[in-house]
Amino acid sequence: MTNANERLRNRGVTLIEMLIALTVFGIITGAAFAALRSQTRGLRVGAERMDLLQNLKYATDAMERNLRTAGSNLPDDQPFLIYADVDVVAFNGDYVTNVANDPWSVYFDPDAPTGSVTALTKAQQITIPHSSFSYPDTSYQGTGASANSPAETMIFFVDPDSSTSRSDDFALYRQVNRDRPQLVARNLMRTGSTPFFEYFRIRQVPSTPAQIVQVAGTDLPLRHTVPIHGSIADTAGAALIDSVRGVRINFTTNNGREGTAERTRSIIKMIRMPNAGLSVKLSCGDEPILGTTLTAVPDTTASGSPAVTLNWNSATDEYQGEQDVARYAIWRRLAAVTTWGDPYLSVPAGDTAYVYQDINVQSGDMYFYALAAQDCTPSLSTMTTSALVILP
Repeated sequence: MTNANERLRNRGVTLIEMLIALTVFGIITGAAFAALRSQTRGLRVGAERMDLLQNLKYATDAMERNLRTAGSNLPDDQPFLIYADVDVVAFNGDYVTNVANDPWSVYFDPDAPTGSVTALTKAQQITIPHSSFSYPDTSYQGTGASANSPAETMIFFVDPDSSTSRSDDFALYRQVNRDRPQLVARNLMRTGSTPFFEYFRIRQVPSTPAQIVQVAGTDLPLRHTVPIHGSIADTAGAALIDSVRGVRINFTTNNGREGTAERTRSIIKMIRMPNAGLSVKLSCGDEPILGTTLTAVPDTTASGSPAVTLNWNSATDEYQGEQDVARYAIWRRLAAVTTWGDPYLSVPAGDTAYVYQDINVQSGDMYFYALAAQDCTPSLSTMTTSALVILP
């Protein structure tokens, strides 16, 4: 019996037992490697998604930091928004200073070049990327008779990315004044047929709350073609760009691969421009009281062309009451049209009596005009309407 047990202990492992053991080991090892590959793939995909999100976040955050300063510390005659299109936006703001203890600029950089921390002058005129539009055509002064405005020009634009073989890859660039454009982000694509940049403007109608409406694609590009912001010429169609209050960014990014290995993520972000437009003053309160009428009579220019002369006196709240009237908005519509739409022009306050000659009229036309006072909030007074004007 002892010899039999000893033979059983010493006989080893049979081939069948070894094959079974190897098979079980192979199954376990294969399952372990499959789980490891799946985990590795999941980590890689997760890392790629995080890279995509970081790329989008960096691009949108860079634009937001800059766009939110549009209009900061500007002289009254310098526009906050210069040019706006589907792939480029140019604006002014006091973003960086190299002067210590400057209380107005957003950031302080002692090493910033002087040419990058003040406004462009007429002699330093540049052409906005993706356009033939030149800016500026005048020089803007800050505090002091000879001081240049501290608000520099910043431009963001999207260009095809020449570093990749793809035709749908773009790169985002930032340019300050005449400096060389700097790369912000790449591997950007359009989100379907949606443009990279969309714009939203404020629309005001007397005695109704202001509305935010999207600027139609057919109205782009918007350009600040009038050199002096807030002047009488800076009105009607030319002033449409002054009413913009927000930019919506639409980006899709990819991981630089193609086919089944491609990963994409998209982002839509609305960026407000809180410094755009008229500043809110503590003296502003209720909507202004107009207290005057508008007269409109047929007239002719010195050359004999038809015109309409408008006359009105200062509003009640311009020199009395709250004394906060900043300008006057004027509407014009043809007699056959029933709605007023946007203001036709605006006239800065500051006189006791106002006269304006409208020369953009034609013989035989019939017009109504309307007037409202605007305060520094800004809000509009009730509207007064002229009698019908019939041009001979």
